[in-house]
Amino acid sequence: MEEIAAPHPSVEMTVNSPEQMRELGRRLAKLLRAGDLVMLTGELGAGKTTLTRGLGEGLGVRGAVTSPTFVIARVHPSLGDGPPLVHVDAYRLGGGLDEMEDLDLDVSLPESVIVVEWGEGKVEELTDDRLEVVIHRAVGDTTDEVRHMTLTGLGERWAAVDLSVLVA
Repeated sequence: MEEIAAPHPSVEMTVNSPEQMRELGRRLAKLLRAGDLVMLTGELGAGKTTLTRGLGEGLGVRGAVTSPTFVIARVHPSLGDGPPLVHVDAYRLGGGLDEMEDLDLDVSLPESVIVVEWGEGKVEELTDDRLEVVIHRAVGDTTDEVRHMTLTGLGERWAAVDLSVLVA
């Protein structure tokens, strides 16, 4: 008899401004805990760093959250008793887990919340449990701030998480 996998919890939403994207990050932070991996996928300018900035605010971490494109990864220590935020830009990484470990982050990944931009096809092997956030925006020369988002929880960690609380 074939085992049928439970559906992955998923929610779709529309975000209409950078301020709403940051607020979504603040709300999402309340669902996160140490050891969580959040994988962000979206075009340049989709709002990945803006969402992560809100996550940092919600997690109460030190330091301004900016794109780590040139340093590849930044660690933002918690200002309280929460987990640090490790913000990774995997755009220039070629090979996944080995390169992540080579970054020599002075933090234990299982004790941190890890947010990876451009991580698709590169960091899935870090854990079976992850939250995948896909951000779609109008492509081309546009000032449109509307983003259509899909958040999907994968693995046992996310099986019982009610992502619908994020839809305001």
